[in-house]
Amino acid sequence: MDDKVKSKFLIFFTGVTVCFLIFVIALLYWSNTNLQRLNLQTSDTRMSLRGSILSADNYTVASSQRLYKVMVDTRNIDPEQKELFIKLYSLYSGDSEKDVRKIVESKKGSVILSYSADAKNAKLLRSLGSKLLKRGVFKANGESFLRGLDIVQSGESRIYLHKDTLSPIVGYTRKIEQDAITRREGVKGLERYYEDKLSFAQDIYIAGYRDVIDTIILNKKVKVKEPINGQDIQLSIPLKLQKMIEHKLDLHKKRLEAKEIIAVVMKSDTGDILSLASSNRYDANSLKQSDYPFLNIRHVEYIYEPGSVIKPIVYSLLLKEGKITSKDIFRTHGGEYNIGKYNIKDEHKFKSEWITARDAIIYSSNVVMAQLGQKLDAGEYQDGLMAFGFGEKSGIDLAQENIGDKISLNQFKSEITRSTMAYGYGINVNFMQLLRAFNVFNNGGLLVNPKIVSFIIDKKNAIHEIKNEEPVRVLPEHIANIIQETLIYTVKEGSGTRAFVEGVTIGGKTGTAQIAQGGVYYRRYNSSFIGFANDKKGDKYTIGVLVIEPERDYFGAQSAAPIFRDIVLNMIEEGRLSPEEIK
Repeated sequence: MDDKVKSKFLIFFTGVTVCFLIFVIALLYWSNTNLQRLNLQTSDTRMSLRGSILSADNYTVASSQRLYKVMVDTRNIDPEQKELFIKLYSLYSGDSEKDVRKIVESKKGSVILSYSADAKNAKLLRSLGSKLLKRGVFKANGESFLRGLDIVQSGESRIYLHKDTLSPIVGYTRKIEQDAITRREGVKGLERYYEDKLSFAQDIYIAGYRDVIDTIILNKKVKVKEPINGQDIQLSIPLKLQKMIEHKLDLHKKRLEAKEIIAVVMKSDTGDILSLASSNRYDANSLKQSDYPFLNIRHVEYIYEPGSVIKPIVYSLLLKEGKITSKDIFRTHGGEYNIGKYNIKDEHKFKSEWITARDAIIYSSNVVMAQLGQKLDAGEYQDGLMAFGFGEKSGIDLAQENIGDKISLNQFKSEITRSTMAYGYGINVNFMQLLRAFNVFNNGGLLVNPKIVSFIIDKKNAIHEIKNEEPVRVLPEHIANIIQETLIYTVKEGSGTRAFVEGVTIGGKTGTAQIAQGGVYYRRYNSSFIGFANDKKGDKYTIGVLVIEPERDYFGAQSAAPIFRDIVLNMIEEGRLSPEEIK
């Protein structure tokens, strides 16, 4: 073979070899590309959930569930099987065929069939998507990659399982957008106060290869970062007792034609709250504009002049400072008493011109209390009320507490202020402050902070108790016992007889206070009864009722005291108080 032929053969062979190599490279490239399309490494983040709120008797009050967005690329739906897809999707999702058809026919490309499928529906729809792929309802085309039904987490919803029960105390949440996910954050009540505990700490993270329908293949090579959901909180409030008391408040609100009635039941020795109830509630699952006036927690956000329920507190300061004894007598002045231009009146006239300091509490004399108030100097008055917790937060685990009036020394330098404050005017407080102060009389002179949440439950179901703060001594024990005994007689013989329950030790004080607006007092009232209920077994509870602006029976003895009694009867029914058998 001559050189010319050899040269031509070499050129031909080289060309064939090059073409073959190009073919092999192209084949490998396209093969690898297709493989990547089928086995592309990817990652997915699935959201963790907000913690739950549980009652003391282990009912779930509030919980969260995941929501899913359902999408489909209409270019992947076989036109000849479109009606079948619409019918089956409608059947699985519960959406109407009309609505599904409208979405599917709205445009050519990716459409969203649902923004809020729950976990159960998402599972059903994933199963449907797999069946439709096998049946050939979804087909690949040159315009889009075959995906079928695409179901991704879109957020979480917050569910309040007992509707308006425990509102407004539990509170509610609002939506926030975070990394294209809709999450929830607390706005009011316990949802807000315990936001740092209830909110999630870490989402689920999964990394691996995906299959032809874009689902991560769960094998040994998959990488998973464990979720950290929000922690659960457990209340000291039993759901059944709460519902019973709410029902009573509803009935009495209607009877009294009141704006609102609130009530609290607290264990006297620990401060644990067993009920924090209101007649004005809302369903946080579906807040309406008409619910807006009910969103505030009146127990800590509403401030008012307390009226006569403050008398035992001032009385205890006088005894503590040695200014009086319980047997000292004072003039009733025929039921009217003047200090400068101010005229102070009793609601009822006493038969006797002279009564003891003790009787001024039992039968509720403004005239005598006005005289007693002047016996405390400014410093004693200020220090005494501050020691009882006025002018500061009550310590309860609720956000947005209004502390009322600051207790300043200057205001007590006025003779009229010292007098009027002794029977509950000239000072603004919130209801929880007042109940906390009253509890001192049923707790041997010790002040404790009220508390709603007992435990935090972490992701491993470990229970972390929320410890009670150390109590603070406000009164010597013997002084507290004197006030306690006086309040028992107030219920037996005085202004609080309608709170009496046979077989249980009941003590307490009524209060009726006119409401001022712009410095002028109108014929609008708040009435209250705060006291205690104890039994021989050692159960001790401090209970308070506030009736806000009743239209009928506005005196505390007529309105609040009977509600107090009903609550005590509920406590007996629930086995939390054991009345002594009457022989």
